[in-house]
Amino acid sequence: MPWGIASFRIASFALWPFGRTTVERRDAGAGSLLGNVIWFVFAGWWLALGHIVTGIALCVTIIGIPLGIANFKLVPISLMPLGREIVPTDRPFATR
Repeated sequence: MPWGIASFRIASFALWPFGRTTVERRDAGAGSLLGNVIWFVFAGWWLALGHIVTGIALCVTIIGIPLGIANFKLVPISLMPLGREIVPTDRPFATR
């Protein structure tokens, strides 16, 4: 269940990453750490690798640079999505 919610969180951030960023939640505990380790082993590393390769490919062209930078913003949340939340960039240190 938590990985499904994390997948939708990644999808919503991938849909429109401009003007938003991710921050760590202060109330995330040991469960999110264990979930992130399982996520990293089974899905995180290849998702992050895909974003890195796509970001490099997009940065080759002038028009693709903003989308390439957006792909690089997706790497941390693709590696370890549990215990993170997406906030607007006008309040990057927001708390719940």
